[in-house]
Amino acid sequence: MIEAFRAGIDIHARTASEVFGVPLDQMDSETRRRAKAINFGIIYGISAFGLARQLGISRGEASDYITAYFKNFPGIKDYMERIKVSAREDGFVETLFGRRIHISGFSGGNQAMRGFAERQAINAPIQGSAADIIKRAMIRIPAALKAAGLSATMLLQVHDELIFEAPEAEAEATTALITSVMENAADPVLTLAVPIVAEAGIADSWADAH
Repeated sequence: MIEAFRAGIDIHARTASEVFGVPLDQMDSETRRRAKAINFGIIYGISAFGLARQLGISRGEASDYITAYFKNFPGIKDYMERIKVSAREDGFVETLFGRRIHISGFSGGNQAMRGFAERQAINAPIQGSAADIIKRAMIRIPAALKAAGLSATMLLQVHDELIFEAPEAEAEATTALITSVMENAADPVLTLAVPIVAEAGIADSWADAH
């Protein structure tokens, strides 16, 4: 996966190639869609039942997909097991920046509650680190815009996306600056194994900018 990110390869297509044995140059949209569901589902601790329902396939087939995924990416399985143990013992997990996220429910008698706690433990460091990165970018952007003499206004954050309003004449320069700030938001605290890539769009509306 690290190699794929470094090479700029579509990570869902790469996953599909590994799990389903389909060459990248023969990848179809449906196979990629299934791999994307697995990639995102895994970090939420998805079960074979949940994946089967999401993809409209049998539970056995979904179970085979998950097994193949972990066989090809054993480090992810190791991470999931390690973080569950750590969260159970410490009562919290940490983002890459050291921010603690407290997890409860491991000691409850309800299996559903324990399962939810495990899924939280797996997901929180990933989603939490992403949140930390975009918040660091948001903090830096106003000063960067001011220093560059640009008048864009940050309007909204939507998950990993930032929406700005800017004069049309400044749109290109503003986009270049914001993209740079977002892609370097983890510096200098972290040296990541993969690049952060920010994609930008310019249009008269948020919908058209996608």
